[in-house]
Amino acid sequence: MNRPRRILTVCLGNICRSPLAAAVLAQRGGADVEVRSAGLRDKWAGGPAHPQMVAAAAARGYDLAGHRAAQVTPESLIWADSVLAMDTSVLDALEELAPDEETRRKIRRYLADRDVPDPYGKDEEAFAEAVELVEHAATVHLPSS
Repeated sequence: MNRPRRILTVCLGNICRSPLAAAVLAQRGGADVEVRSAGLRDKWAGGPAHPQMVAAAAARGYDLAGHRAAQVTPESLIWADSVLAMDTSVLDALEELAPDEETRRKIRRYLADRDVPDPYGKDEEAFAEAVELVEHAATVHLPSS
């Protein structure tokens, strides 16, 4: 049997969008995927997901309670088969961090046509919208059965 497809989701702090995307992809992809998430900044490394994201995710059936934020590294980029940036600024930073051209080719935005807006510091509706956007696009990133 082939190994699962490795997906790395990345946002700014790894407390809102990328842990959500990882949970959605892991739940929907099952044994066909191995998903990790990370953030560009180390400010929240080791800390939990944002409480509003935990609540918004739970409302749609995703458990972020055990999430602990991690900072992205060149090694984590190499590990992944695909690296999904939550927005254009994260995409640009990841392309700079990538150690080589092969790794850069694996990096793209989670949504092809726009950013997943960062709900940090916003209201519950912004968090719910992020969940909806991430869920809607998830199948694009999963291996076809």
